[in-house]
Amino acid sequence: MGHKLWKFALLVSAGLLGVSCPGQSRSKEGKSPLDELPRHIRQVTHFGERADWSHDGKRILFIEKTFGDAYEVELETNIIRPMTHRYYHEGYTRALYLVNGDILLSGARRFDVNDPLASRSEKNAELWVLKKDLSTAPVPLGEKCSEGPAVSRKHLRIAWTQGEAFYMGDVVYKDGRPELAGRKKILDRRDLPFETGLETQSFRPPEEKELIFSAYGYQGTEVMGLDIGTGKVVNYSQAPDQYDEPEGIFPDGRHTLVECDKHNRKGTDYIDIYKLTLDGSASTTRLTFFSDYPGYKASNPVVSDDGRYMAFQFARKGDMAGVGRGILVFDLVQYEKAKALQGK
Repeated sequence: MGHKLWKFALLVSAGLLGVSCPGQSRSKEGKSPLDELPRHIRQVTHFGERADWSHDGKRILFIEKTFGDAYEVELETNIIRPMTHRYYHEGYTRALYLVNGDILLSGARRFDVNDPLASRSEKNAELWVLKKDLSTAPVPLGEKCSEGPAVSRKHLRIAWTQGEAFYMGDVVYKDGRPELAGRKKILDRRDLPFETGLETQSFRPPEEKELIFSAYGYQGTEVMGLDIGTGKVVNYSQAPDQYDEPEGIFPDGRHTLVECDKHNRKGTDYIDIYKLTLDGSASTTRLTFFSDYPGYKASNPVVSDDGRYMAFQFARKGDMAGVGRGILVFDLVQYEKAKALQGK
């Protein structure tokens, strides 16, 4: 065995690389990816979905389940705290940290067990702000939201989807009570030269003059960027007949994480997490290999503000989009060191 091949085999056997070797596919039958996590990935909760990093990188906010409570896990101690247990509510689909530490929630006022998805639709899902001290019930902002809003890392600014259009506004506080100011439409689907579904994802750092968004159903699904000032739209993934949905973005704005089926082109039940370059080259790097295990997938990744870690979730084939069965943390620095060793 050559030196490079020997070193590669050693790294794989040591669990430093999340890659598959020839002939290993059969050994994954009947296994979970959690049985064979590489050293740069660790599981931090055994339930939950839709992680979001605190701005100091010490905690992860997540939803226990779709239409459930919001929780926070402290990474140093692994202590999990409920954030929405102190008042009655009908369940949430999103929980995101605002730059001041308050929490932006999305959830409906009423929940019908016979028609649960209605509470996830923009007809019923509303945006709320929960104070970080959890002293009171959340305050509604008076806006309905389709799927997930985008939240600024630098300002009390949010963007959301409603009526096949994007809106943007700032959270302001009057006598300590949050409300929305400066609401304006920044994109209407009818102004695009192609048919697509829309969802806001991320303000692109560091200037935050661009909004990264999903173009569902267009050429599969594509990663798009909207110049907020000019209205110009750019296709960053450029991959027809492939599923590419942007999720968390890196703090330098050069890459975004993507749920993608590039490795098999079988759709959302077979996705893994890729890193997509936002320079127009459409270059991608696969980061997780959960779908190599029959019946599993990885999704909903987000990056810590220092760019060191990625949090994501695992799910099973057939789970509804966004459903997670536990939160994991991926050490991006350790991963790159392992890759560098592989190349020597």
